[in-house]
Amino acid sequence: MGNTAAWQQSKKPMRYITVLILWVTGLANSNAQAKICLFTGTYTDGKPGKGIYAYSMQPETGVLTLAGTGEDITNPSFLAVSPNGQYLYACTDTKTLVPGNIRSFAIDTTTCAIRYINQQSSMGANPVYITVHKSNHFVMAANYTAGSAVVFGTNADGSINPALQTISFTGSSINKERQEKPHIHSVVFSPANDWVFMPDLGADKIHAFQFNPANAAPLTETDSLTVGTVPGSGPRHLVFHPQKNYAYCIEEMSGMVTAYAYKAGKLSLLQRIPSCRQKAEAHSSADIHLSPDGLFLYASNRIENTISIFSVAANGYIRLVGHQSTEGDVPRNFTLDPRGHFLLVANQGSNNIVVLKRNKKTGLLRDTGICVSVASPSCLQMRNYGY
Repeated sequence: MGNTAAWQQSKKPMRYITVLILWVTGLANSNAQAKICLFTGTYTDGKPGKGIYAYSMQPETGVLTLAGTGEDITNPSFLAVSPNGQYLYACTDTKTLVPGNIRSFAIDTTTCAIRYINQQSSMGANPVYITVHKSNHFVMAANYTAGSAVVFGTNADGSINPALQTISFTGSSINKERQEKPHIHSVVFSPANDWVFMPDLGADKIHAFQFNPANAAPLTETDSLTVGTVPGSGPRHLVFHPQKNYAYCIEEMSGMVTAYAYKAGKLSLLQRIPSCRQKAEAHSSADIHLSPDGLFLYASNRIENTISIFSVAANGYIRLVGHQSTEGDVPRNFTLDPRGHFLLVANQGSNNIVVLKRNKKTGLLRDTGICVSVASPSCLQMRNYGY
């Protein structure tokens, strides 16, 4: 009896060690399967090519590894991942002489590779922005040259149906070369996905539409809520705060960031502040994003090749913290990784993607030395699969 008791006592630590080993092994296997995926849209010089490049990112170092590419895609200038993470949608045939297309792809969430599903006409020339409704049942796109926005329904397998609704705009502004007609540069859902805002670079407006998924034509414009921006400013992209009722717009032609309070479809001006390091005769600011915690705002400036860094106050106002070189030319688009550790920049002019390390406390950025060569990158979209 004594020997048996002693054996049972000695067995307990072994049992705990075994459980610990199994737990660690399971955690390692789980992390091995988890992925942070980066999807990159590019300009293919107007000819069919690989077009879309999928990478997996090492979450601690920011190192990127190519996971797959598209095939026979022309100028996939902008991408969006569905909220459920299963599908990738792309504006294709951008900047061509024919109407553009919207393509859908299935995402392999274990490898980050993509597989083509189908496509539909974008119903206009030069599609430059795409977004997906939180239900995963609708896709919206902006046609820059055509000056229009279009809504598509989607199916359970991620495929796209023909357009449900196309909205064409009228108007112009003071720059006769660039603002001779409407140029819708983005379509952005409100946090509740019940409103859509459309910055119009050509007419210096941000159009406001109610979005009702129960209607055959989901979009209804509310003229009284359309925002007029400063003449010649050229509003481009808009982003909503992740926790509070604020929105921020990057103005391409003025190089300014405009802050708005937001409530029930209404944007109310709070502040307008320069994004660029120096005042110049011409600006070409491009993209804008908030950190996941909403404490910092970032914007890209193409002529001076910088990312501007702003702190965000509790009242929605922003304050310039500094600028960071993009370590390349023409930073058309950028993104932050889901945990806010890194900011990745698509330098279209220098044909590279640069990984910058982010200080979560100060918002400041620094170069990691990680750089991936890819021809004319124009859009970066990231998705967290498990981390």
